[in-house]
Amino acid sequence: MARATGFGKRYLKAFVSGFFVAVPVTVTFLDRVAYIARVEGASMQPSLNPPGRTTCDIVLLNRWSVRNYEVKRGDIVSLVGRNDAGKLLSTRMN
Repeated sequence: MARATGFGKRYLKAFVSGFFVAVPVTVTFLDRVAYIARVEGASMQPSLNPPGRTTCDIVLLNRWSVRNYEVKRGDIVSLVGRNDAGKLLSTRMN
């Protein structure tokens, strides 16, 4: 039984140390490089969320290219609304 307790402590220690490494790396990645967002509504139809489907599309938003001003024609740009900070506005660059 003592052997199982030692294994549990090692497992817990490895989990905690991995957790304290993974969380800051993940937060930094999502803040600086890219993050995942759901596309809801008809604003991007027919490219995203085609009519007649009940599910929403999931996209990877690239923050790196926006931060370096590398937005080109045909890219989809997501903005945060000024009146409703929780609402994302998307548009396609023509």
